[in-house]
Amino acid sequence: MSEDKKKGLNIELSEEVAEGTYSNLAIINHSPSEFVLDFIKIMPGVPKAKVKSRVLLTPQHAKRLLKALTDNISKYESQHGEIKNMDTLNNIPLSFSGPTAEA
Repeated sequence: MSEDKKKGLNIELSEEVAEGTYSNLAIINHSPSEFVLDFIKIMPGVPKAKVKSRVLLTPQHAKRLLKALTDNISKYESQHGEIKNMDTLNNIPLSFSGPTAEA
């Protein structure tokens, strides 16, 4: 058993961080030593979006994250049904035009 599990791990969550940050786009880059996850919120009709949060991970932690997400998605889908796949470019909100005006 690891030392962390024997001793327990006390994790503190501040109120500000507990509120979370909404993201509807993630961009992932990597180098030989790290993975960089940028979380972005895109708003309809706004031609510019800012990175709201950036997380840097070692390759080992990125692989752990993948495993944890895979496990949790499987559990979610067994309770709530399959999550629809959004791999096609047609579903990515790259058009930033707002609603069209009608007379």
